[in-house]
Amino acid sequence: MEYRLQEAVSLARAIGLDVVHSQVVTVVQPRPATLLGAGKVAALEGVVAALEADVVIVDGQLSAVQQRNLERAWHCKVIDRTALILEIFGDRARTREGRLQVELAALSYQRSRLVRSWTHLERQRGGFGFMGGPGETQIEADRRQIRNRITRLKRELAGVSRTRSLHRTARRRVPYPIIALVGYTNAGKSTLFNRLTGAAVGASERLFETLDPTMRGVKLPSGQRVILSDTVGFISELPHDLVAAFHATLEELVEADVIVHVRDIANSDAAAQRDDVHRVLSALGLEGKVEAGLVEVFNKIDLLTAEQRAQIGVTVDHEPLRVLASAATGEGLDAVLDAVAVSLGRARRTVELKVALSDGATVAWLYRHGQVIGRADNETHACFKVLLSSADAERVMSRRGVLAETAPALA
Repeated sequence: MEYRLQEAVSLARAIGLDVVHSQVVTVVQPRPATLLGAGKVAALEGVVAALEADVVIVDGQLSAVQQRNLERAWHCKVIDRTALILEIFGDRARTREGRLQVELAALSYQRSRLVRSWTHLERQRGGFGFMGGPGETQIEADRRQIRNRITRLKRELAGVSRTRSLHRTARRRVPYPIIALVGYTNAGKSTLFNRLTGAAVGASERLFETLDPTMRGVKLPSGQRVILSDTVGFISELPHDLVAAFHATLEELVEADVIVHVRDIANSDAAAQRDDVHRVLSALGLEGKVEAGLVEVFNKIDLLTAEQRAQIGVTVDHEPLRVLASAATGEGLDAVLDAVAVSLGRARRTVELKVALSDGATVAWLYRHGQVIGRADNETHACFKVLLSSADAERVMSRRGVLAETAPALA
């Protein structure tokens, strides 16, 4: 609970709020009207008044009625965890797509809170002159406007999804493997991304620093080129509306060849954060990739003691897809790239190809995208034995003039 309280304080500070008081409040039996019991509501009223607080954040889900009643009791603005995360996302989104996704999530959240949360529910006058009857209520008008706006946003985001699909199709024509970075918010994904690619993606200790996905090319130690993708960070109890709204962005994970899970191993709640990330991945239909094994980067090892590093190193030594690293200092970055190469290799197969020596483009392509195990030339052709991903193998074998025999898949 103390860690959860610390996380809530960090969320509040992420949008520039000055946190003057925080505490854990035990709720034995949630009250439909106020969530908290009358005694606790009264006690907190005194705290709010003494500190002259402008906003109270409840790190949980509040119904519209509970929010309204607490605001009346404490005489200040009250928001819950979902509203706070939406506020952060609204502040962080930079691209048009990101802003559309945040607005859709915010409207979906707002639509569910119109019931009993409004005090101006009088009917608007309908008709003309003195003959008009009662028109629609204010709440009905608000619902209609929100519903229409949500419809337009979903239509625009459908266009974004189609555009991303076209981009993925184009990338498959020049098939570089996609490596997606995922992880709990503030685990160090953007810092690692910058270290590996030389990019300048915003990275700081603020939660949800990265919302809009970024992609850059990276060369593995073998010389193979891959595309590295930095994605939005996850968090426990991520609002369902946000997951749905950011589906167009998270589709990149579905198409990824390798998923790299960046973990803040110095965090005392690292195990629970890992489970939260896996739950979101499973909600996206990626159970197979989770079960097959992700590349796990135990980040921020520079914050560990020598004893802690030795203890964690025991588990890492027996698993080639787990590596210790520090994005801040650059330690372990080669091991990260090696683990990515191992993961890509597990999905590869050996292909035997016969290519005309005059087809220099295909020969060069094989060396760029595959691992050439053997080569034998005659007067007119070159016979290759090369290790390729399934997508690359299918693509090269479809080229005119290429004769291919596929060997059994590697274990």
